[in-house]
Amino acid sequence: MYRYSMRTPLMPFLTRVALACASACNTYAATDLTALSLEQLMDIPVIGASKYEQKQSAVAASVRVITREEIRNFGWRTLDQALSSLPGIHSTYDRQYHYLGTRGFGIPGDYNTRVLVTINGNRINDAVYDQGSIGREFPLDLNLVERIEFIPGPGGAIYGQNAMFGVINVVTRSGADVAGSEIFTSWQQPQGAGALGLTVGKRFDNGLDMLLGLSGLHALGENRYYEFGNTGVSGVAAGMDGEREGKFFAHLAQGSWALELLNSRSHKDDPTGSYFADPLTPNQYIVDIYTLAQLQYQEHFLDNTLQVVGRLFSGAYRFEGLSIYAGAPLDAFAVSDWQGVELRLLSTVLQQHKLMFGLELQDNQRIDMGSHDRLNPARSVLIARSGFRNGIYLQDEYQFADSLAATVGLRVDRNDTTGTSTSPRLGLIWQASPATSFKALYGRAHRAPNAYERDYADGVSQVANPALVGERVDTLEFVADHRIDHDLSLRGSVYQWNMHDLVSLGIDPLSGLSQYQSGEAVRATGIELSADKTWSTGMRLRASLSLQQVRDALGANLANSPEQLVRINVSTPLPYAGLHLGYELQYDSQRLSLDGHYLGAYTLSHVHLRTDRLVRGLELGFGIRNLFDQPYAHPAADTNWQNALEQDGRSLYLQAVYRL
Repeated sequence: MYRYSMRTPLMPFLTRVALACASACNTYAATDLTALSLEQLMDIPVIGASKYEQKQSAVAASVRVITREEIRNFGWRTLDQALSSLPGIHSTYDRQYHYLGTRGFGIPGDYNTRVLVTINGNRINDAVYDQGSIGREFPLDLNLVERIEFIPGPGGAIYGQNAMFGVINVVTRSGADVAGSEIFTSWQQPQGAGALGLTVGKRFDNGLDMLLGLSGLHALGENRYYEFGNTGVSGVAAGMDGEREGKFFAHLAQGSWALELLNSRSHKDDPTGSYFADPLTPNQYIVDIYTLAQLQYQEHFLDNTLQVVGRLFSGAYRFEGLSIYAGAPLDAFAVSDWQGVELRLLSTVLQQHKLMFGLELQDNQRIDMGSHDRLNPARSVLIARSGFRNGIYLQDEYQFADSLAATVGLRVDRNDTTGTSTSPRLGLIWQASPATSFKALYGRAHRAPNAYERDYADGVSQVANPALVGERVDTLEFVADHRIDHDLSLRGSVYQWNMHDLVSLGIDPLSGLSQYQSGEAVRATGIELSADKTWSTGMRLRASLSLQQVRDALGANLANSPEQLVRINVSTPLPYAGLHLGYELQYDSQRLSLDGHYLGAYTLSHVHLRTDRLVRGLELGFGIRNLFDQPYAHPAADTNWQNALEQDGRSLYLQAVYRL
């Protein structure tokens, strides 16, 4: 009853769907992003902002795009590494998961529930934790990524649940872009991390576009020193930081149809004794398994004035964790299965209007979680439930003058936990000149407490809180873009957001165990300044300064919220052996930990060299992360023995891609 199989129940269904639809799937046009000018980079279309293709200048948000070329130039191997190069973003790592902080918000214990992560528009946030994975646990290998779209601010008017501080849409490569086979391998020390992957892509004569990707990783991790609070225990967690993962992705497209299948499994050892498990005890771990599928139909009617998009999606998530308490093993598990449908109509039949109507229905068929006590099965816990999440949304992109446009949107959502909520959106865009534009933006987003926050209780690590209410965030932002000539672009953004009824991890005063609690109000103001410069030599500079201030209702600083962020990214070709250099500088100011003390500011440097000129078809990369071996730490959560967790020092890595 309490032991759930880690086998994914969707696989038989997905196999049947793949066989039935392999001959009827839509083609994504391949885009060569390897040698684009700044003007061309600014013209790369964005899909994630409104679920249809838009120019970046027309998006009612200060959207950012990371291209495949940037991923290659800087040697990024995880989604959080790439996103951390953007303004207003800071990351946190607790030796199990990577977490994304956006515009000053990144409270410890938050499983990325307030940022929506999608792959080609299909959400990966699961139905138990609402978690959007961004580290190695992200279920798609970055070698398959064409670009990453980040749309900061509330996206609730289009996406509903989770899109409170931003939407991350990962767009995959096409088979035509790969046009053959690629073998990828990498090695990183001192983590002892080795990876191997295979990508196959082709567009056939009948128009069928196929992309397949398979990858795996095995890492030993680092042997680090930990203290375990008032237990008095401390020491080096030797051999307890390992990681193993495997990922599979398939994309088939032809005509008006597209089919995608994804499956990944990640196993991470726990050296920290999270959730107050026994200190320095080996064989404690977590496992995350994702299986996602979507079948999409897209076609134009009425002389291309009406676009119809229909999407069937299905997902499954499995979690399994082993913790040891007083020598007794305790298995934690979570199971969620969901499926749904989305219909979207986009009409340009009215002059100067781009009208969109959408309907999205999601049935969370299974949301189960609990724990199994191996020595005393009577103390095992099973919490089984189901739910739903439905939404209807409207948006009008109205060009009411040559230089003035407005985006007005509204989404109404209903779920089984908090009932009905509305998320409005308003954007005014003034194109003052061909080189200068201004945007005034307002948006609201909601989030219902997830099943884990509300219902989980095992009497050992956490107690439930059925009184939790939904969160709401309201954001006001002003954006100015100015292009100086064709090779320099400047952007300034000023924003304010207000969070109501924040759900955060605390301690239950009766039991002394962890408990999610709500009711807190949080307010933030910030400024983001950025510049993007290119040279005729191929050199590119991307730099930003973020100033952000986040306070609770009493005026106190929020934990894990750096007030200053500096990001500098430089990439340039070198006149030797076809080398290309990528250099990153990242400065994070001090962060408040949960015990009221500040962790020191730090500056990290990362460098990456690559070349594809030595052997035909072979691209080699060499990099050093944390070049100057800067010591630094991130705040821990209430569920950790530690108040702060030291991060990795200098590490060296090698990468190789061979194209057949």
